[in-house]
Amino acid sequence: FPAGPAKLYSTAGTQRRDASSPAWAREGIGSEDIPSRNSAAMYPNGFVPFINGDVDDRWGTVGYRWQLGEWNADLSQTYGYNRLMYTIANTLNASIANLDLTNGGPGRSANAFDAGGFSFRQATTNLDFSRFYSGIANGMNVAFGFEHRRENYKIFAGETGSWIDADGVGVGGFAGSQGFPGFQPGDQTDADRHSSAAYVDIETDLTDRFKVQTALRHERYSDFGSTTTGKLAGAYRINPTVLLRGSASTGFRAPSLQQAYFSSTFTDFVSGQPLDVVLAPTGGRVANAAGIPQLKDEQSKSFTLGLTFTPTQATSITADLYRIDIDDRIVLSGRFDAENYPALGATLQQLGVGQAQFFVNSVDTKTQGLDITMSHRMDVGAGKLNAFLALNFGKTEVTGVHAPSSLAGFEDVLLSERERLFIEQGAPRRKATLGFDHTVGKLETALRIVHFGPQTLGTFDGPPTPLQYYKPKTSADLSFTWAFSEKTRFTLGGTNIFNVKPSEQDPDQTDNGFKYESVQFGLNGAAWFARLSHRF
Repeated sequence: FPAGPAKLYSTAGTQRRDASSPAWAREGIGSEDIPSRNSAAMYPNGFVPFINGDVDDRWGTVGYRWQLGEWNADLSQTYGYNRLMYTIANTLNASIANLDLTNGGPGRSANAFDAGGFSFRQATTNLDFSRFYSGIANGMNVAFGFEHRRENYKIFAGETGSWIDADGVGVGGFAGSQGFPGFQPGDQTDADRHSSAAYVDIETDLTDRFKVQTALRHERYSDFGSTTTGKLAGAYRINPTVLLRGSASTGFRAPSLQQAYFSSTFTDFVSGQPLDVVLAPTGGRVANAAGIPQLKDEQSKSFTLGLTFTPTQATSITADLYRIDIDDRIVLSGRFDAENYPALGATLQQLGVGQAQFFVNSVDTKTQGLDITMSHRMDVGAGKLNAFLALNFGKTEVTGVHAPSSLAGFEDVLLSERERLFIEQGAPRRKATLGFDHTVGKLETALRIVHFGPQTLGTFDGPPTPLQYYKPKTSADLSFTWAFSEKTRFTLGGTNIFNVKPSEQDPDQTDNGFKYESVQFGLNGAAWFARLSHRF
């Protein structure tokens, strides 16, 4: 039986969210969108479809901690579930409307469709043990444990009207709900996998100044094999105010079920012929015909070197250099077809597929950078002021593109300039945050000034279309909090209070068809909020 104090703990939650995003506008009477994408009887002046998502999140953890002799033990079970279902509103299926018109009707279809969706479920069991040995060196902590995880990923088909080509392939109206064609029955997925892992972690104070940590983890997956990773880290206190630390580790990331099994199909005109455009999962007939191998894990090597300087109890400065090399990163390829890869395009067309793209392990990257933080506390008048400055300088580079043998020579299609820039400059290469928190009595004032460096992203058309350049921008957040008591607080504030916007772009080259993209700090400008909180 367990000796000593024991504790049963649990936490759980659920959340429902509704989201809505507009698609590209469809034009009205007199445009080429009738009858292919619109119906004069339904939207004579054009319309904007709305992609609505209903998100269901559930999670929970239950565990038990106890003493087993000199060891601390912890057994826990964690469960998480997420489901996203799409409803496309203010839309139509142009093929249904065109068929209705052909049959003597007004030319109508439903104006909203259940387009299907997907879900992900994960259940993780952990059993952990730890013990501190005071008689080894200056103290040694030993921890080891086991983990078992089960995962499930599903894709749900939409209602027939959300994807069907009712008037016949290539006749007049395009198939599916405009803005977001529904998932087809052939896209339905119900995929499972499980994994088991064991780890050991030893942290030793060799002297009063020198600490060393070693860790090893082995994990086996039911669908792609096993892997072993390790870490070596150390910290050395040069003097009471300066601490030097460093680490070297290996890592891996298993391909997610979503990357391995996501499937999407819709019909489009390719070289004047109505053919399927597919995002094909590995292991399926299209991927196998194209010679796409099964996904494998991404592998990484990481190195860090850091310094902490604490000249006074009120002032702290940290600086950390880091480098992360990732091999075989999983990327979504560009679309392959008869135009950019004639041999593969001919194979695809024999399967009724005009364009296909795949998830593949094909990119090596190097990320390196420097993080610096400085903080200081002081008395200002009757109150207290905490100030901090955080700086980040980072750069990611694609160091290699390794196409599967079937795609060799077509690396520019596998990873286009646009996708490469997403990897290399999806986030600014520099960022600075200057913050002040002032408290006097029951009033707390918080000010954040955030500077974002420039970004350069690609375009849909590619060269010679100019790249999308985003100038450096600086925004500010401000909030005031009144503490009615230790447990009850009211906050009034705003983010990006000066309404700063990203650099304007060509709407024909942006993901959302608007002159602003959601980069750096988003495109919505200033936002204001009020929040009342109480701790029980």
